[in-house]
Amino acid sequence: MKCVETGLERLAADPPRRLQGKRLGLLANPASVDRGFRHARFLIEQSLPGGLKALFSPQHGFFAEKQDNMIASEDITDPELHLPVFSLYGQTRAPTTSMLDHIDTLIIDLQDVGTRVYTFIYTMALCMQALASHDKECVVLDRPNPLGGTTIEGNSLKAQYASFVGMYPIPMRHGLTIGEIARLFNDHFGIGCRLTVIPMAGWSREMTFSDTGLPWVAPSPNLPNPVSALVYPGQVLWEGTNVSEGRGTTQPFEIFGAPFFDTAGLSRRLNSRKLAGMHLRPLGFEPTSNKWQGQLCHGFQIHILDPGAFRPYLTTLVVMKAVIDHHRQDFQWKPPPYEYEFHKLPFDLISGDPAIRRALEEDVSPFELAHAWEDDLYEFDSIRKDYFIYR
Repeated sequence: MKCVETGLERLAADPPRRLQGKRLGLLANPASVDRGFRHARFLIEQSLPGGLKALFSPQHGFFAEKQDNMIASEDITDPELHLPVFSLYGQTRAPTTSMLDHIDTLIIDLQDVGTRVYTFIYTMALCMQALASHDKECVVLDRPNPLGGTTIEGNSLKAQYASFVGMYPIPMRHGLTIGEIARLFNDHFGIGCRLTVIPMAGWSREMTFSDTGLPWVAPSPNLPNPVSALVYPGQVLWEGTNVSEGRGTTQPFEIFGAPFFDTAGLSRRLNSRKLAGMHLRPLGFEPTSNKWQGQLCHGFQIHILDPGAFRPYLTTLVVMKAVIDHHRQDFQWKPPPYEYEFHKLPFDLISGDPAIRRALEEDVSPFELAHAWEDDLYEFDSIRKDYFIYR
């Protein structure tokens, strides 16, 4: 197995001369480590002594200690380096002037998961906007897209459903690394900050995370392993329903269900569907928190057999359509709020288009939906290729 060298490792080995003498900030969390599990803040302090002046944290906190959305993190002091840690998921989601007064350059080292709704890329975008308005520099240390960089999937976000789980009209599975999507945001969507991406070495677009030789450190509490990241672009849709997405279990997003699930009946409905690269195994589980806490849920675990053939977004839509048709009296859309949006349905924010929900409620096949979003995918694919770092 070939071991990929991350942007962090490349910066630590050969720090850019222009960063020497600069006041540096670092946006990071527990997944910001090298292959030896050394954290970015220690590596940067070692390679650029005295440069770090402030740390910043995304959703879930600097130590990824917060479990769910709309659970704010407070500003803290790093117990190791005794630097201020400014929360960008608390009183504010964008760095303020007083925060940026500490630094000249912000280094961003976050493990993204390749899905439109994962908020880290929007924390990055808001940082880039703030840096542009203050004429400060942004340096993104690139990391692998755990889903690979070849396949894109899903409908593009409708502008009127923009939120913190979708700021720009991109598909659910975008097929870009965090460095590439930073370039897309900065140029195509017009942020216009002074941006440098330090690329990886050894990564190629067909790689999933398991191909990289890098250690997986959960970027957020409910993505404990690479498999949970592979299913996440589809399974995150259950957050907008009364079906458990597996939070409060040891296998979030891999397992899902509810007390009312008739797994035998659902299996019969789904057996005729052509769902590639995976197997649905019936099971029972009891969440210790979140939806259906302490109650026996019947449901399924997604076992991925072929990551290249597996289409997470389409798969979950097909399963959700079967659940809606089989359990019309019990299935419900989750009401607001969701990610500080208090009026629109959470499912519409996650899917990015209320037409997806309406189609599931009516007699429209998810395969028809997939055909309908092909034009959007073709257009996005032609745009994203301009921002590829890895060919």
